[in-house]
Amino acid sequence: MIPIDDSADADVMVDINTTPLVDVLLVLLVMLIITIPIQLHSVNIEMPGRNAPPPPVQPQVVRIDVTAGGAFLWNGEALSGRAELEDRLRTAAAGQPQQPEIHLRPAPRAKYEAVAAALASAQRLGLTKIGLIGSEQFAR
Repeated sequence: MIPIDDSADADVMVDINTTPLVDVLLVLLVMLIITIPIQLHSVNIEMPGRNAPPPPVQPQVVRIDVTAGGAFLWNGEALSGRAELEDRLRTAAAGQPQQPEIHLRPAPRAKYEAVAAALASAQRLGLTKIGLIGSEQFAR
């Protein structure tokens, strides 16, 4: 038999060590203090009123289609290649009083290279109003 020693029980610590708990709570408090200013940060945007005047000049829209074979169409008219596309985009970029809106519509089977080339040319030549039309056909 093992003798029971009552003096060993008297040395048992009955208090809970709260140091790890306080450490964890301090870390959580610091994280909370850091993240709250980010959540409360707002961007002030001046929204147009209900009675906003229409734009003085309606924008001209240029539709560029990219076919499955990589050819470009300018408002339905076939272009000879990327050089002619860039010439027309250069002319459109110099348009006054404002640049036209470029609506780029790739065919579902169009190569990415041709679409990227048209976008890169438009951006490089300084056109700022560029939009992809029909991109919902690519959503799955």
